[in-house]
Amino acid sequence: MSPLPLPETAPDAASKTARGRRIAVVLFNLGGPDRLEAVRPFLYNLFRDPAIIRLPTPLRQMVAHLISSRRDKVAQEIYRTLGGGSPLLPNTEAQARALEQQLWDIGTVRAFVCMRYWHPFSDAVAHDVKDWEPDEVILLPLYPQFSTTTTASSLKDWHRAAKAAGLKAPSRALCCYPDEPGFIAATAKLVRAAVEEASQHGKPRVLFSSHGLPEKVVKDGDPYQFQCERTAQAVVKALRIDGLDWVSCYQSRVGPMKWIGPSTDEEIRRAGQDKVPVVVAPIAFVSEHSETLVEIEHEYRHLAQELGVPYFVRVPTVGVEAAFIQGLAGLVRQTLTRASGGPVLCGTGLRLCPAGKAGCPQAV
Repeated sequence: MSPLPLPETAPDAASKTARGRRIAVVLFNLGGPDRLEAVRPFLYNLFRDPAIIRLPTPLRQMVAHLISSRRDKVAQEIYRTLGGGSPLLPNTEAQARALEQQLWDIGTVRAFVCMRYWHPFSDAVAHDVKDWEPDEVILLPLYPQFSTTTTASSLKDWHRAAKAAGLKAPSRALCCYPDEPGFIAATAKLVRAAVEEASQHGKPRVLFSSHGLPEKVVKDGDPYQFQCERTAQAVVKALRIDGLDWVSCYQSRVGPMKWIGPSTDEEIRRAGQDKVPVVVAPIAFVSEHSETLVEIEHEYRHLAQELGVPYFVRVPTVGVEAAFIQGLAGLVRQTLTRASGGPVLCGTGLRLCPAGKAGCPQAV
């Protein structure tokens, strides 16, 4: 659908009142290649981001070219398993439409999807938002846990694009919501069903799996690991299962650097040694994509079978679960009550991260 044309003059206050309050909600996510030919440029965009590869620009671009070239064929096979492209964009679009329905009572709300490393990019989305002429803009990352490599990178790129597009509407940004009640309730519902299934084969161990980060990034003050563990603890509390066997772990390691742990594959190996069923619950992903549908569903399932794990269950992501979408709607409502143009805010309105987490935007 082509964007609506801009009026010759900006609407005055009376016309804004007549049309009702217009609120744009921008949903940020990683993005994914929509066809096999897009895999290599997607990888290049990912690894040339200074938030991901922390090297000077010329060297970073060389590294990005090298990694994307070497990983292209392997990654294409992953996306071929998914039908030739990532399902992340259509999944995120479904979340956007569901969120609009939840916010019908606060004005005219339109949710825009903005991806970091593949279409739709910030530049195009910023122009679309401007053309829609919102009165206010809410910036809502679909990363429940804040990281300098995800949320911070997306927001930085958005502000650059919004400035270039001439988008003047006041905006408010949310940084994180690792234990937002709706997100936790939706996750706990899905985990509980998986635990009940796995319990038919013994007492299961729940692996709360998040995308990993290099250890150096966390040591430099990134709060991501702290927030992932906070999510896992909140889900365990919501489950109310006596004596639940669980661990917080990390997946998707790439490169030679030391990453935070324990790794999810190490925990599957330990479960094989202990002969306990395994439930893998992705808690840092809210939409299905290659890390859930291939890495967990295929690679980790195969590994579990090889290692003699009695039973394996992958927990779906929260997607459009009612409690999760209601939770996002609540975050939008809360964010609208706060002053625009101020600091990036977390879901509680208060700083979550402990002192020493210099990467937390609340520390600025």
